[in-house]
Amino acid sequence: MFASNNSFLGDIPLALCNQSYLGVLDLSHNNFSGSVPPCLGKSVEDLNLRNNNIIGRLPDIFNKDSSLTTLDVGHNQITGKLPRSLANCTSLEILNMESNGITDTFPFWLKDLPNLQVIVLGSNRFHGSISSPQQPLSFPQIRIIDISHNKFSGGLPPNYFVNWSTPLINMPEVDEWHMYMGENYIYEYQPSMFLRNKGLNMELEKILSTYEVVDFSGNRLQGEIPESIGLLKSLIVFNLSNNDFTGHIPSSLAKLTRLESLDLSQNKLSGNIPQELATLSFLGYIDMSHNKLTGHIPQSTQFEGQPKSFFEGNIKLCGLPLQETCFKENVHSTPQTQQLPKQEMLNWRAAAIGYGPGVLFGLVIGQSHCFIQTGFVL
Repeated sequence: MFASNNSFLGDIPLALCNQSYLGVLDLSHNNFSGSVPPCLGKSVEDLNLRNNNIIGRLPDIFNKDSSLTTLDVGHNQITGKLPRSLANCTSLEILNMESNGITDTFPFWLKDLPNLQVIVLGSNRFHGSISSPQQPLSFPQIRIIDISHNKFSGGLPPNYFVNWSTPLINMPEVDEWHMYMGENYIYEYQPSMFLRNKGLNMELEKILSTYEVVDFSGNRLQGEIPESIGLLKSLIVFNLSNNDFTGHIPSSLAKLTRLESLDLSQNKLSGNIPQELATLSFLGYIDMSHNKLTGHIPQSTQFEGQPKSFFEGNIKLCGLPLQETCFKENVHSTPQTQQLPKQEMLNWRAAAIGYGPGVLFGLVIGQSHCFIQTGFVL
């Protein structure tokens, strides 16, 4: 049932519960209100309620027989916690909860779902750590993870990205390059989503199966960026902006040869920008503004073509696209002499004129005295 982009009002019709099976229920972009009927979790495979006025908590009714593949309730007014029964949805591929009022911790309990590829939790009230020694992140098939604009805190250990998914670590196969998520569905439903790429909020009307994104921006994360980020060779968008990260930018970022968008702005990063990043030929967006970076900006077409605002707000960065040169001339002048007033300069000149004859007269007298002592007379 496709009923998106209309002006439907009121509660979601309970008559939909009479269906024993619904491949797709798309009620997105309407004005539905009220809560989500519990029956929908049992009969629908792809449920899209995006952009409505739905309130309350999501019902915790997903059992092991659930065939739920897509759950998109983004841009509503849903509150409470994520339903823990989602862990039973072994067919779940896309979970989109962005722009609601959900208050919860990071869902480590979803990490073993075998088909989960997209997690979007942005713009909610999630909090706490995204790292746990007891529950390291595995997410075997994850491609897109967006937890931006929440209240996540704490640091990331050096091995944080070691156990991440196969699609992120391995380069995609040739036959995957032009495939879209949902393309193999018998009813031709292809999910869409919004994400931030190259500084813009963009809508993906269809999601490429080879599109890999990690967006942790707008939180309270701190500590150093793990060197293990270099393991995610398929990554296209990497955004850590607006956090409290410190330390150096890891040179292992140069291993991300598919990277197109890198945003590390609004942190407390220090040291030099690794020169190795100049080799990233696909990198079209590089924002490192408002950190504590120093030294020479890598010189390549990718870096020189960026707006200078993407490097402003640092301590001592130099080189293009900034106007500050890295080769300043040494001036061998004596500022004290240059700043002396004219009358004082005249006094110094007069003293020097009187000083010359006085020294000569003293030398003559001294030499005469020496000759007299030795028996010679001038």
